[in-house]
Amino acid sequence: MPVGTPIDLDNCAREPIHIPGSIQPRGVLAVVREPSFEIRQVSANVADVLGRPVPEVLGHHLAALIGVDQAAQIQQAAAVFGDLRQRNPLELEIEVAGRPRAFDALLHREPGGVLLVELEIAYGARPFSFPNTYQAVRNSVEELNRTHSIAELYDAAARAVRDLTGFDRVMVYRYDQDYNGEVVAECKRDDLNSFLGLHYPASDIPAQARAMYEKNWLRLISDVGYTPAPLVPALDPDSGTPVDLTHATLRSVSPIHIEYLQNMGVQASMSISLLRQGKLWGLIACHHYAGPHLPPYGARAAAEFLGSTLSLRLVDRFDEDQLRERLATQSTLAALTNASRSDDEPVAAALLGSPSLLDLVPAAGAAVRVGGKYRVLGTVPPPETVSAVAAWARGGAGEVVTTDCLSRELPTLELDPAVAAGALVLNLPDGQHVIWFRHEAVRSVDWGGDPHNKAIAVRQGDGIRLSPRKSFDRWREIVDKCSEPWTPIQIESAEALRRHLVEELYRRTRGALHLAEVMQRSLLPASIPTVAGWELSADYRPAAGGRVGGDWYDAFQLPDGRLVVLVGDVAGHGLSAAGAMAQLRNALRSQLFGGAPPAEALSRLNAFSVHLMPRAFATVIVARIELDSGRVEAASAGHLMPFHTGPVIGLAPIRLSPPIGVRNAVYTASTFTIDHGRGLVMYSDGLVERRGATIDDGVNRLAQALSGAALLSALRISTAVAPHETEDDVTVITVHRP
Repeated sequence: MPVGTPIDLDNCAREPIHIPGSIQPRGVLAVVREPSFEIRQVSANVADVLGRPVPEVLGHHLAALIGVDQAAQIQQAAAVFGDLRQRNPLELEIEVAGRPRAFDALLHREPGGVLLVELEIAYGARPFSFPNTYQAVRNSVEELNRTHSIAELYDAAARAVRDLTGFDRVMVYRYDQDYNGEVVAECKRDDLNSFLGLHYPASDIPAQARAMYEKNWLRLISDVGYTPAPLVPALDPDSGTPVDLTHATLRSVSPIHIEYLQNMGVQASMSISLLRQGKLWGLIACHHYAGPHLPPYGARAAAEFLGSTLSLRLVDRFDEDQLRERLATQSTLAALTNASRSDDEPVAAALLGSPSLLDLVPAAGAAVRVGGKYRVLGTVPPPETVSAVAAWARGGAGEVVTTDCLSRELPTLELDPAVAAGALVLNLPDGQHVIWFRHEAVRSVDWGGDPHNKAIAVRQGDGIRLSPRKSFDRWREIVDKCSEPWTPIQIESAEALRRHLVEELYRRTRGALHLAEVMQRSLLPASIPTVAGWELSADYRPAAGGRVGGDWYDAFQLPDGRLVVLVGDVAGHGLSAAGAMAQLRNALRSQLFGGAPPAEALSRLNAFSVHLMPRAFATVIVARIELDSGRVEAASAGHLMPFHTGPVIGLAPIRLSPPIGVRNAVYTASTFTIDHGRGLVMYSDGLVERRGATIDDGVNRLAQALSGAALLSALRISTAVAPHETEDDVTVITVHRP
């Protein structure tokens, strides 16, 4: 839209907020052309703020605006520092009406030789300079690090930002997957009503505004009632286009947003972006009601630093919680899959034993039609209703189909929401299925105003325009005939179970295990390297009953002489697991042989898996060893930690990262040294996992076995720790430096 186009809710979602053509008048913006430092555009309030008429500065050197000495400081900063944002602000004394006045100069470089120079009036004493930002928030960062839950993190951040900036209300605002927001923490003046727990629709912050928040992490409106100061001229004289103000601190904001804030009674506003892997996760939103409010630049920079710290802590905490939940679910999944492998009972009966499908995915009931058997557990609808839901799911778009509102999907089917309001369905071969049912969960959602009344008609003279809603009172929506939603981890667990069931059904009906065993054994190394000054050994033992799993190990030397050793374990058994193992093993080998460090190789392997093998789930640990120095680079993708052997037995100092198959996972590198007389023992969970005992018991048993120096060969270790047949593959590989 052309600059100056009136904005209302009809075109709000398309508003070009990055090129508003004006600024907030608490400072002056000059658009300077490098390297001449000629002023190409300037904000129209330059006479009000600096006492220089526009014609006296436009087209002249920057010195005409701020003085020779101050212009020299800016030229020097622009010449020396590549990333100008890290050095903002430059503290200047500019003569205004014959008297020196303090300004903060903020520099940002745009493409095409454009330098944005913002001169913001520095009111009051500067509490701290930008380089000392960490000192300003040190206690707050320490408080964040001491928290034990995400809720405590939110509360600590809200308190710290309010202490830093002095706003009347500070909220932590979290988005859901559809960008609807919820206030999850609040620190406010005692006399203000609380917004805690209120929800706000995604339309309150349009997509282009969210994109802006991802680029510019802090936005301040010091006076909601400001009159925008336009740029003169409106367009760049060289390009004929409006200047991009995305990164400008003084950038003017949407009139729709101003009206929105005014309707809330807000006089000043600031927001700090919370990002997760570069995407908007939430906001720290600050409101002031007592009048205009301008925190010093240093305080804002400190608050922004705190927001970035909170983002990292939130991501770490979220990922830790997700990993913990996944690992707990894997234990139940492992028990279910182990039970279903028994040929002594039907698969349907094994799934409804102890633990059962309801332990894997919480629900009111489950119905299973597998192997010619129909069985139920808990509360489920009549068989004809179950069949209708199964038929609906078979017509869906995937192997796992979910809904939290069956009545919406099957409006003609008579459903009792107290029995079946939501369903999660596994589509299996030959019309077989597994279905979880959830009953109705009537719940209320508190909104900040009616989300269905996003705009109201306002009479203005002879015309009618749309404006933001004026009511932000608590508005409660009752949601009925729906179940609790199925979470992503619950769906992932169901997908993993489906993969196993398909494998088990193939095993029982098509006898493909022999082929899987041949495939797996063909991929294990025929021999391991013989390396001067080092001792290597490996042992692999398949699970009892000839069941083939997804274990593999590898050991080879790189062209530069370094040694690579690794152990991997693909979830599941049978032909599918062996096939997945083959692909992952070859992909990882290629990355490592090409010179990728372990953490980078695992990251690329995960990208390969998520994109081309979305149903695969595996754990891997990789170590790359410099033979002369004993230095080890290692990374673990959800795998059991190896032992560092020697005079003192302990777990190797390797940081745990998510398993392969987790979208957007980040893999951390670890380094340590294998000194003379020490070694490394890597193994799969089949070595330490036993029915009726915890993995910790098995790991302790292995540690005791390793305390004898004579047990460093892989064969002797596996024989000592797992002397009998096991329910899972056993893989051990050792590296010892005599």
